[in-house]
Amino acid sequence: MRRGPLAGLRIVEFEGIGPGPFAGMMLADHGAEVIRVTRPGKTRLGGIDRTDVLARSRKVIAIDMKAPDGVALARDLCRSADGLIEGFRPGVMERLGLGPAVLIADNPRLVYGRVTGWGQDGPLAQAAGHDINYIAVSGVLHTVGRAGERPVPPVNYVGDFGGGGMMLAFGMAAALLAVARGAPGQVIDAAMTDGSALLSAMLWQMKGAGVWRDERGANWLDGGTHFYDSYECADGRFVAVGAIEPQFHALLREKLGLADDLDFDAQMNPAAWPALKERLAAIFATRTRDEWCALLEGTDACVSPVLSPGEAPEHPHNAARGTFIHIDGLTQPAPAPRFSAAPPEPPTPPRAAGEDADGVLAALGYDADRVASLRSAGIVG
Repeated sequence: MRRGPLAGLRIVEFEGIGPGPFAGMMLADHGAEVIRVTRPGKTRLGGIDRTDVLARSRKVIAIDMKAPDGVALARDLCRSADGLIEGFRPGVMERLGLGPAVLIADNPRLVYGRVTGWGQDGPLAQAAGHDINYIAVSGVLHTVGRAGERPVPPVNYVGDFGGGGMMLAFGMAAALLAVARGAPGQVIDAAMTDGSALLSAMLWQMKGAGVWRDERGANWLDGGTHFYDSYECADGRFVAVGAIEPQFHALLREKLGLADDLDFDAQMNPAAWPALKERLAAIFATRTRDEWCALLEGTDACVSPVLSPGEAPEHPHNAARGTFIHIDGLTQPAPAPRFSAAPPEPPTPPRAAGEDADGVLAALGYDADRVASLRSAGIVG
């Protein structure tokens, strides 16, 4: 059993891509036993890939779920589980005979986690899509980008991972807590449209207060101001400036030699922002990124280096906290958040498809002859 706040929980994860594996990783990172079910002979996702960060800390079993015996095996596995994760289009698990009506009848305490782009219902539920489509419909994509330019995809952080995988992990943890307190199992419907919309809650607060303009690059937090943006330095690298509060803005002015420049008294005047941004851009272009950081980083001027993924693990703050770890020679983000009383074990490398079949089946009570029969029939890879 792995250590951590979720130790003792068993989660069955039907292998997919993106948000489902991310949720499984989060639960496994914090001590849950996560058993990943893949298909026999599958290579792209099911084959071992030591670079697959999202597959860390799992057990893996390959089951042919198109065969009745494979479906029966999957049901046995889910009878032993506290939770389930799947990320297929609505109806796929039902057609396999593994929908929530079946599995929760088998195991009334089961938390059945489903993550999709559009959700389990609605006009678009059966449509294909990706992160960019889901955050486009939720209103998030409209807010990302420079003034007067087209929207810029924020990689797939907001839909797949923040609005999908992380919301599913939260929903699973909440429902598992409810079960521990006596509630029945239930279905978690995590839609990336819903989740990405929720991540924009503060925008809606500002919109309601009349301080958010429905234009890209025209607001406090979207690069519209001089005091919350990134600036290119003399070496072509960048610093990030986030001096929002008056006292932080005042310190930035002082450090940049602008304390007596009355133009910067108009900090909150949108009409002044373009000119003030040009002024700061000219100043930051006079020194290298590291020279500016020597002067400003760590002060309340709220200036930080914009680090590439290759640089970030070496930053002194990240190194001191262990924000990044190395597993099998692969650098990757460490589990988060931190727990004072129940720290989890370090993550372990991804496993090959079927590598854990014997142990998983033995834990279900399958004897050696039955396991051999399933293997010879191709039910277990």
